[in-house]
Amino acid sequence: MANSLFSWLKRLGGRPDAGGDAPLKAERPMVFVKELSPKSRRHLLRHFLALEDPDRLLRFGSKLSDDMVTRYVENIDFARDTVFGVYDRRLRLLGVGHLAFAPRESSRISGATIKPVVAEFGVSVSAAARGLGVGTKLFQRAAMHCRNADVDTLYMHCLSSNKVMLHIAKKAGMDIHRDYGEADAYLKISPANSATVFQEAMEEQAAMLDYIVKANFKALLKWGARVTGIGGKGKGSGGKP
Repeated sequence: MANSLFSWLKRLGGRPDAGGDAPLKAERPMVFVKELSPKSRRHLLRHFLALEDPDRLLRFGSKLSDDMVTRYVENIDFARDTVFGVYDRRLRLLGVGHLAFAPRESSRISGATIKPVVAEFGVSVSAAARGLGVGTKLFQRAAMHCRNADVDTLYMHCLSSNKVMLHIAKKAGMDIHRDYGEADAYLKISPANSATVFQEAMEEQAAMLDYIVKANFKALLKWGARVTGIGGKGKGSGGKP
């Protein structure tokens, strides 16, 4: 039973098993994507404020000031939108995916769907976590959530210079249109079924378990630091989940 669960978690986290006598390769750490709540605003603000100006430009389309970033985080409507995050070992957000839902008529791609609602996806990844597949996992989770929410069109708008977003879009098979330095991409999503609903529920449960383990470990470290008087803040986790 334990071996089966471990194997399932490895598949869920995107860590393929080495087959046969093939030489072992360095594996990416597991990436667990957790749905965030209004209680996560402090973590979200810390993540976005830590983005350098070039990264803020790519994420928001302009170089937002700290005050504007703060207002953006304060105004996220968790009742309407869905926000996903990937935490590191010290409970800092390595990546954030914001899935915003809007009426079809207000969308730039209103002709791409007959559904009443479309979803727009924005993603940001900390510099220390680049190349770990965090952005791709956030996109995959967002696409699955759209599928289970009966939304058949996932849309992304970004600068044409945003190579990371465009790479994610191309990898997902999105239809990309470029115009005046900007790019629009959208993906048609298949209807949900019992398997996709179950998979999303299991992924959220795994991410919640991962978060609880990290939170308990962080609390244990703090307790140990208070008792021993050493190992206070320590060093960061190197950007790994």
